[in-house]
Amino acid sequence: MCTDPGASTIEVQGSTLCVSVDDPAHSIRPELLHQWIERSAQIVAAYYARFPAPLVALRIQAAQGTGVRGGRTINEPGLQIQVNVGRDSTAADLAADWVLVHEMVHLALPEIGRRHNWLAEGLATYVEGIARAQSGNRDISDVWAEYRRSMPLGLPHPGEGGMDQSPTWGRTYWGGALFCLQADVAIREQTHNRAGLQTALRAILSETKGYRADRDIDEVLRIGDAATGTRVLEELYQANKELPVTPDLTLLWARLGVPEDPLSQPFDDHAPLAAIRIAITHRP
Repeated sequence: MCTDPGASTIEVQGSTLCVSVDDPAHSIRPELLHQWIERSAQIVAAYYARFPAPLVALRIQAAQGTGVRGGRTINEPGLQIQVNVGRDSTAADLAADWVLVHEMVHLALPEIGRRHNWLAEGLATYVEGIARAQSGNRDISDVWAEYRRSMPLGLPHPGEGGMDQSPTWGRTYWGGALFCLQADVAIREQTHNRAGLQTALRAILSETKGYRADRDIDEVLRIGDAATGTRVLEELYQANKELPVTPDLTLLWARLGVPEDPLSQPFDDHAPLAAIRIAITHRP
């Protein structure tokens, strides 16, 4: 039940989003906000096979300009997502938004502590692109172009330690996303594409109830590994948590068949791991 008497409600697969809008000028069209919120929630629900929380307060603050200007997800006192939306936003601006999907993905992972924020932000960064591609809300080539362009930002710099010791922006967001990509590929290799990171994340949400709970990172990764029948998450974390590991991204892109510029060049569907690349963005 929504506690804010001025909030409107949006129902998504049995979950309730309580939406309140701080827009004194009433400049943002309510129907555009509703379409954007419901579309974002359905994208996340499809990826996880359920929306990650039964009740979420969504607080929208009107801002200057167009588009979504950032957001955050908190659990104080209940689950709440706060986002800033430009007063002049169009339907196209909101259809292209990634912020709300990113914040909703946060709902699916338990609170694992500030030291492991790279996993929370990395997952949200990685899953946002995959989930939107699976739903048809984002071009697959655009997702891989961003990954190829941005994941090098997550590689360790001289003097940095492992993932638990390097809370810089690049390591947190894109280092975490690279961890997720490596895990996804490794799980699919070991299971002959029968399972992937998505399988693990669905199990983690189902067993822990997501951001509503506090969990130890080792417990969370064990749950994910049990769902895929591998030890990929646990072993990858052990290898990266204290040591600055630099994977060969050039080799990874070649094995996946991702060209240098996915927006203008064709993917190599004969590459060794092309089937894995295709499966990652394919609707389950």
